[in-house]
Amino acid sequence: MIKLEHVEKYFGDLHVLKDINLEVAEGEKLVIIGPSGSGKSTTVRCMNFLEEPTSGHVYIDGQELTSKNKTKLVRETTSMVFQQFNLYPHMTVLKNLTLAPMKLHHKTKQEAEELAYHYLEVVGLRDKANVYPTQLSGGQQQRIAIARALCAQTKIILFDEPTSALDPETIQEVLDVMVNLAHEKNITMVVVTHEMGFARQVADRVVFMADGQIIEEGTPEHFFTNPKNERVRQFLGKIIR
Repeated sequence: MIKLEHVEKYFGDLHVLKDINLEVAEGEKLVIIGPSGSGKSTTVRCMNFLEEPTSGHVYIDGQELTSKNKTKLVRETTSMVFQQFNLYPHMTVLKNLTLAPMKLHHKTKQEAEELAYHYLEVVGLRDKANVYPTQLSGGQQQRIAIARALCAQTKIILFDEPTSALDPETIQEVLDVMVNLAHEKNITMVVVTHEMGFARQVADRVVFMADGQIIEEGTPEHFFTNPKNERVRQFLGKIIR
């Protein structure tokens, strides 16, 4: 479903991604972990050309992403949930959720609202349809952002540290929604996170990045019982108590 081939990324003189080769199968739940500044978020942002690779190739559902086709191809296949919720503050929750289906996917207002109410039910916030984002907690806003991604009905959802801007009390409510979502076999998920419990619970495969490179990958069982690389062991030793 996603393939990165020899992807390099520079920001000026800063070499952020170094020969990234990665494939994500249809329906796979891939979790990317690693220290801050390791290139995790840039890798995910290259998957939908929010960051265009300096060199290398990105394929989505068998088609190579290019500067010419990226808008159409990404809109058809991929949604994203960001660290910051990026909801329109001047629109109600319902309007935030119906905007893309109507504007981009040409749904009627009724079709878009039916989708919105369905996915608000999925994230447990149907009763918040007519309130504004500023009236919601951070955890609720992020659950709305997930519902918005689901409303696009894409095969792929990318998550870029979706709980990093939340306080400890609201992190779990977002993770619970994501765990439930991970049980959907037809959705491909790529999740950048520091939540090791989530990685253990839902990942089919875990990728560890450091210094712009993929250092090790394997199943959650492999990572949390017997990682091979010393850098990985040190990282997990610091964050798992």
